[in-house]
This record gives sequence, structure tokens and C-alpha cells, in this order.
Amino acid sequence: MKVFFSYAQSDRKKAEELASRLKKSGHDVWDPAEAMLPGENWALRIGQALQDCNAMVFLLSPDSVKSEWARKELEYALGSEQYRGRLIPVEVKRTSDVPWILKRLQIVRWGDNAAQVGRQVAEYLKHGLELRPSKS
Repeated sequence: MKVFFSYAQSDRKKAEELASRLKKSGHDVWDPAEAMLPGENWALRIGQALQDCNAMVFLLSPDSVKSEWARKELEYALGSEQYRGRLIPVEVKRTSDVPWILKRLQIVRWGDNAAQVGRQVAEYLKHGLELRPSKS
């Protein structure tokens, strides 16, 4: 599975740690910080990567919910059939501004055990996520 990583720059350490764990479990991770070079057309490369990937890990934090780039990447995944059931939000820092649509997905909480987070995300990538019923 080819997995797009979306996160705020301040969450890069956690992104690298989780990406490493997913690579060890056989996933092909596309991380913009690793895949792109200075001077490249970032918008074009990110757009191509979003089209090429079939899953997204969105690292949820106060900074990522404020990031214009992360928001655009998330919007793309939410509107694309190829990401259906394969958009995995991972809360790396508590935030009260969780986008409403992500509240309908199972959010992985980082906690203290990075290995457990890696296993849980790998399992969701393997089997997909279902939307939780809305509370009406």
C-alpha cells in the first residue's frame, strides 16, 4: 500500500517514527519532507503523490489543523474514492479543533507507545476504516 503522510512541520519527528514503522511492515510511505527537494514545484509534486497513493495518514495536532497545506491534502483525501476507508487520523498532540469529519473516523491516539501506534495504523491500512454513524 502506498501511504501519503500529511502533517505539520512541528510534528515531523513523530511522522518519521511512524513512517519508519510502517515501512518495516511493508508499506510504501510518501513523505513530502523526504521526497521533495528545494526548488521543486511543491504543489505539482504533492498533487502527483496524492493521485499515486491509496491511503493517507493525517497527523492531527494544533499545528496541522491550522496548516493550509495539510488542510488541502485532507480535503483531497476526503473527496477521493481511492482514499475511502484509508484515511487514518493519528492524534500526536491534543487539539480541540478536530475537523468535524475526522470525528466520524476512528482516531488513533499517540500515547506513550509508538510501537502500538504503528501496529494499529498498519492494521487499519490493511483492513480499512469505517465511518462511525453520526450522532443525530
